[in-house]
Amino acid sequence: MIPYAAGVIVPLALTFWVQKSKKEKKRGVVVDVGGEPGYAIRNHRFTDPVSSHWEHISTLPELFEISCKAHSDRVFLGTRKLISREIETSQDGKTFEKLHLGDYEWLTFGKTLEAVCDFASGLVQIGHKTEERVAIFADTREEWFISLQGCFRRNVTVVTIYSSLGEEALCHSLNETEVTTVICGSKELKKLMDIGQQLETVKRVICMDDEFPSDLNSNWMATSFADVQKLGRENPVDPNFPLSADVAVIMYTSGSTGLPKGVMMTHGNVLATVSAVMTIVPDLGKRDIYMAYLPLAHILELAAESVMATIGSSIGYGSPLTLTDTSNKIKKGTKGDVTALKPTIMTAVPAILDRVRDGVRKKVDAKGGLSKILFDFAYARRLSAINGSWFGAWGLEKLLWDVLVFRKIRAVLGGQIRYLLSGGAPLSGDTQRFINICVGAPIGQGYGLTETCAGGTFSEFEDTSVGRVGAPLPCSFVKLVDWPEGGYLTSDKPMPRGEIVIGGSNITLGYFKNEEKTKEVYKVDEKGMRWFYTGDIGRFHPDGCLEIIDRKKDIVKLQHGEYVSLGKVEAALSISPYVENIMVHADSFYSYCVALVVASQHTVEGWASKQGIDFANFEELCAKEQAVKEVYASLVKAAKQSRLEKFEIPAKIKLLASPWTPESGLVTAALKLKRDVIRREFSEELTKLYA
Repeated sequence: MIPYAAGVIVPLALTFWVQKSKKEKKRGVVVDVGGEPGYAIRNHRFTDPVSSHWEHISTLPELFEISCKAHSDRVFLGTRKLISREIETSQDGKTFEKLHLGDYEWLTFGKTLEAVCDFASGLVQIGHKTEERVAIFADTREEWFISLQGCFRRNVTVVTIYSSLGEEALCHSLNETEVTTVICGSKELKKLMDIGQQLETVKRVICMDDEFPSDLNSNWMATSFADVQKLGRENPVDPNFPLSADVAVIMYTSGSTGLPKGVMMTHGNVLATVSAVMTIVPDLGKRDIYMAYLPLAHILELAAESVMATIGSSIGYGSPLTLTDTSNKIKKGTKGDVTALKPTIMTAVPAILDRVRDGVRKKVDAKGGLSKILFDFAYARRLSAINGSWFGAWGLEKLLWDVLVFRKIRAVLGGQIRYLLSGGAPLSGDTQRFINICVGAPIGQGYGLTETCAGGTFSEFEDTSVGRVGAPLPCSFVKLVDWPEGGYLTSDKPMPRGEIVIGGSNITLGYFKNEEKTKEVYKVDEKGMRWFYTGDIGRFHPDGCLEIIDRKKDIVKLQHGEYVSLGKVEAALSISPYVENIMVHADSFYSYCVALVVASQHTVEGWASKQGIDFANFEELCAKEQAVKEVYASLVKAAKQSRLEKFEIPAKIKLLASPWTPESGLVTAALKLKRDVIRREFSEELTKLYA
């Protein structure tokens, strides 16, 4: 009897001890800071914000040169060889470009440094002066990174612009910063040509592709990237390294609330974030391979690639359209980027991880039968273990499920992922657990903004909790301040709540030529520390980890006085399998909210087929009352699971068939909603929902 009792008691005791030790570990500690009164937390390992991880290094080009010399013979930047382009025509007459890509071809660290030096010298030879600004307007690729480092080497400020930016925002960004040289791909060059007459200061265009249009603006000097490098190689120029306080980048946000704002980042700002991340992810080093596919115009990707360059890792370039074997632009039967590269580390925004989760679930549901039963059982067993139960799948049982069930899923991302970094928006707990189990890798969820150089908080490697974004990074102090109007106070129990304010050496200088907005959200305290007011609402857990719970701008007061947090409701409803995207809309003149729902075509069409509903196309199906009722019922179910109040649940919805993409202008390059644009685009639909 005693052995049986021990078999029950020991696992229970161990489970209790593991969970208790997790709760007791302090990841962030209270710190006394200046400025507006509030509740402030620092990283538990560092008493003061970190500025540089390396003694006597204070700028990015210095760090890059040292790294390249230390890892000279190791492979660094990889790009896939293009074997062929093919045009395929679907049954409805639409044409699609399909690419057949070969293996990765690599530059070593040593050769990359040579390429950077050549480009830096070439800039001088084509007439670009140090005090003038360069804009990089292109998709993420090898030449983007080399251009950036080349500009840094000459202390030239780089203006980064999303390749998906619309004409008005593009024109605004280039004119406001008085850019004289634009570096772009042939696709982006066509956009430049369309607005050429509106560009006031552009003198030179460098095309990353060898072939580009001949009918360019006659006022522009056009040359290829390769020719600039050749000029520099033949006429080398000594570097002109910047100071830590010099502006490295003016990074234009993707403009979710109007025209984009240019955030001024110094070399010291970016270096502080890079230094901080180095201390968070364990065992980062030469053996790691990083998959680069997010926009380098986004601070998350720029910071990540800067870290990889520093530690001697390899960076393989890809794109969202060629990422996996089933991506839109990959020719059937050929390898996607992750299959060819087999990365160990990736960054991702939550929207992409949500799509991975939804894609796997769709395949599992479609197979049905024994496969689905086996998957559901294995998933439940591993979920129990990750949640801390000793009775979950550990040891040999875990290995069994990995081989039988999860190995094929892991192959979707190359099969070698050991760590994922998620940022740009809150990641749902459901998706985080799904990726943990199916991909077999921890997710480091971070919180930061362009204005904080991506620095803020980051979850530690062994922290398996969900719904939180970790403790402050070593470069930052994070403070909550009262927001009485929204009902969030630092005196709240059981956890302090308030607007999130971030301070430290990573806080940027402000917005370019926008002193009014800069003064509104940037403050310097009596101790000289710079703080940024994020507009996000958070609360601190007892262990010092932050949770994002609201956003000031997303809160709308309804007719009867209730407050609706649009982002909170959207996050809750997006777990419905029928939802591809969703925007909740509230109006203070009404007592209820409504929602625009971009329907998941695969899921809704699958449901319709099972119900025997006839439809000519997806748009017609989305207009059918049965489909609207089915999706609405699913949203209500999701709302109840998340314990939303009745007034938070949309009273009416409009089903939309067409996806929201950066190209459509309805979401940013980081896939965040452009609320104002969507409201204007669908004003008629929203009016009818309130009729």
